[in-house]
Amino acid sequence: MTLLEAVICGLIQGLTEFLPISSSGHLAIAHSYFPVGTENGNLTFDLLLHLGTLIVVFAFYYKDVFSLIPSFFTMLGKLFRGKWSLASWSRQERYVLFLIVATVPMAAALLFRERVEMLSAYPKIVGGILILNGAVLMLADFMSKRVKKRDVSAFSAFGIGLFQLAAVVPGLSRSGSTISGGLLFGLEREEAVKFSFMMSIPAILGANLLNIPDVLSTPVASGDLGYYLIGMAAAMISGFCAMKLLVYISERSKFGFFAYYCIAVGTLTLVLA
Repeated sequence: MTLLEAVICGLIQGLTEFLPISSSGHLAIAHSYFPVGTENGNLTFDLLLHLGTLIVVFAFYYKDVFSLIPSFFTMLGKLFRGKWSLASWSRQERYVLFLIVATVPMAAALLFRERVEMLSAYPKIVGGILILNGAVLMLADFMSKRVKKRDVSAFSAFGIGLFQLAAVVPGLSRSGSTISGGLLFGLEREEAVKFSFMMSIPAILGANLLNIPDVLSTPVASGDLGYYLIGMAAAMISGFCAMKLLVYISERSKFGFFAYYCIAVGTLTLVLA
C-alpha cells in the first residue's frame, strides 16, 4: 500500500459512509483499482476506516449519545419491574428502544454474510446496485411529500431496520437506505437523518466486532500499519465534513443530486469495469 492509496480510500470511506452514495460500493470499486494486498489486508484496513467513521458519529452527536446511555439502564430497570407500557417511559427511553428494534433485523445478515461479501469482487454488479441506490433516493424524495408526517415508533423503527439490512449489499448505501426508509415511514427529513446516524453506531460496531477474529488471524505487515492509520485519519476528517454537509442539505433541499451521482457512477462502472 502507498500513502496515496491510503488517503484516497480513507477519503472515500469518510465521504461515502454518511453521504447516501454507498461506502461499501465505492470501496469495492476502489479496491479493484487500488489493491491493498490480501483479502485479510483489505479487511483490516476497512475495519480501521469504519472505526474512524464511528468515532465521528460519537463526536457529532455526543450530547445525544451520552444522554441515551443512562436512559438505556433506566429502560432496563423499568422492564425488570414490569413497566411495559411505553406511556410510562421517557422520550429518551423510547428512543433507545426504537434504536434496538431498528438494529434487530441486522442479525439476519449473518445468514448470508459470505455471499454478500463475494459481490464486492464484481464491479459490474456493484455498479448496477449503485444505480438501484439512486432510484431508491429518487423514490424517497418523491414519496416524502405524500406520506403523513409522524414521529418514529417501534413499527417504523423496525421498517427502517429492514432498509438497513438491505444495505449490507455493496452498492446500496446504509445512510441512503435508512434515510429513505425514514422518509417513507413519515419522519421529517432532519429526524430521518439523525435516526440514520444514531442507527449507524450499533451497526458499524457490530460489523467490526464480527470481523475482529478474521483480522487477528492474519497479522498486518508492519510497513502498512502507518498507512492504515493515515487512512483512518482521512476517513475521520472527511466523514465529519460529510455529516455536516448532509445535515445542511437535509434542512434545505432534496437528495436528487446524490441520486443522479449514484446513477452516473454506477453507469460508468458498468462501462469501464
